[in-house]
Amino acid sequence: MLTFYPQISARREFFLQVTDEHRLWVSEFGNSNGLPVVFLHGGPGSGCENYHARFFDPKRYRIILFDQRGAGRSTPHASLQANTTQDLVADIEQLREYLQIEKWVVFGGSWGSTLALAYAQAHSQRVIGLVLRGIFLCRPRDIQWFYQQGASAIYPEFWQDYLAVIPLKERGDLVAAYYRRLTDSDKEIQLQAARAWSLWEGRTSTLLPKKMVTDHFGDDQVALSLARIECHYFMHDSFLQPDQLLTNAHLLADIPGYIVHGRYDVVCPVEQAYALHLAWPQAQLTIAPGSGHSATEPEIVDALIRATDELAKRYS
Repeated sequence: MLTFYPQISARREFFLQVTDEHRLWVSEFGNSNGLPVVFLHGGPGSGCENYHARFFDPKRYRIILFDQRGAGRSTPHASLQANTTQDLVADIEQLREYLQIEKWVVFGGSWGSTLALAYAQAHSQRVIGLVLRGIFLCRPRDIQWFYQQGASAIYPEFWQDYLAVIPLKERGDLVAAYYRRLTDSDKEIQLQAARAWSLWEGRTSTLLPKKMVTDHFGDDQVALSLARIECHYFMHDSFLQPDQLLTNAHLLADIPGYIVHGRYDVVCPVEQAYALHLAWPQAQLTIAPGSGHSATEPEIVDALIRATDELAKRYS
């Protein structure tokens, strides 16, 4: 089974000003003359982590990580202003042009898979490969499953902690109830809601408990941007048309694609990956039989690195 490439230091880090308000933190790793790949993190709002560069052979890849608007080290932190799917797609293009990259591989997991699909469908001529993990189609039913009713039956004890910050009378629409608190003028009310929202996601992301994952989601800085930005997107149908990602999947027909999904993914059930594969049959689908949602699940790491290695060989 393949494991992560060794940890390496960034070759350079910088901020890219994409609007008067928003600055994106960008980091580059690996071979400056290698196959370009852009990593799209999850959430929206979670930001990049150090291990994200390790899905790629640093001798063969030019690895580009960046924190999306309001996430991670990008500023202003947790901002909801001018923060839509269309804005993020435009940012990816602006970054590509700034780096003078003609075409690149796009890698994304969870929300990163959503954004990767939206970007590739809008700019298919710029994408020479898609590697997607934990497919998240962002349909209303997908949001309902995880934030209203569905996953609650699998992790009832964690669900009680998620419910605890919302009064009984508001629980008919939990996303809306959380949104009121996450946009409250009182920062402590925001943070209390953000902690509960983020920990619900972190605790359910792996098949077996993994402290590294829950610690990340439990960090106040991460929780605030993750919860605020996710809830903002979900209140607006993720700024997507109904079934947009499946309807437009035919635009991906000529792009080599890899779909990797855990069989026991509770955050984004495997049906979403299968629906995408039916709409985009040219992509290779790998269902990891003993894995949940997290990118750190060993089977998922193995499948993702096999995909990036295969693309590197294809374009060497």
